Amino acid sequence: MNLTDFISRDAVTINLKSQGKEDVIAELVELLVETSAIDRKHKKKIVEILMAREALGSTAIGQGIAIPHGKYEGAKQLIGCLGISKKGVDFDSLDGEPAHIFFLLIAPADSAGPHLKALARISRLLKDKFIRESLKSAKDEKEMMAIIEQEDARLSAA
Repeated sequence: MNLTDFISRDAVTINLKSQGKEDVIAELVELLVETSAIDRKHKKKIVEILMAREALGSTAIGQGIAIPHGKYEGAKQLIGCLGISKKGVDFDSLDGEPAHIFFLLIAPADSAGPHLKALARISRLLKDKFIRESLKSAKDEKEMMAIIEQEDARLSAA
């Protein structure tokens, strides 16, 4: 599974503006609305699902990374987006550090496999400090997606 299988080239931003957990999640979901990956009428419900998941335990895994995720019965396939916060956001991370890199995932309610494979793929990619720093310092969304595509190709060949 490649990241580009579920992250649209248009559902990325290097300039998240929000400073709070729920606001960042809402801003990321808005990216999916703007790219027509989800219908605007489902935005509020999806934000609620993602915040309910956060209430179980933060999806900020440390090293400046957060992977908010949840399952939604209206999702037909795994969808995701990627956002970078230059300032960083307090996301209740395991290491107490602010999160800068956000991969948001929404999976169909009845699927487990793709959702878990996506989480594993993201975690594997972001273990590399060079990749994390490259994503954070990308000058625009095109450069950020080029990094993702290059790593997809490298990991697929491995």
